[in-house]
Amino acid sequence: MILNYNFDWDPRKANENREKHAVTFDEASTVFRDSKALSIFDPDHSITEERWITLGISEKGRLLIVIHTFQKENENAVTIRIISSRKATKQEIKAYGE
Repeated sequence: MILNYNFDWDPRKANENREKHAVTFDEASTVFRDSKALSIFDPDHSITEERWITLGISEKGRLLIVIHTFQKENENAVTIRIISSRKATKQEIKAYGE
């Protein structure tokens, strides 16, 4: 089954993220095309919604961390709402390589 991804984000939050971390949400959305991307549930920040952390390589070749939610739209589509994104730390780079 092929799943279609739609992306959503708050434009204000996207601008803040770009200024703070030099990562656009457009670029962050491309990590979901990385076949080796790792996604884990984030229970510490999932009080009002289920948040996830994904580590993957963007289309620009940068290893990024993306904080996001998943919302199932139907059998074939999911909306991913990006909350924040940044470049991976040395420890995260090591975890991706394992």
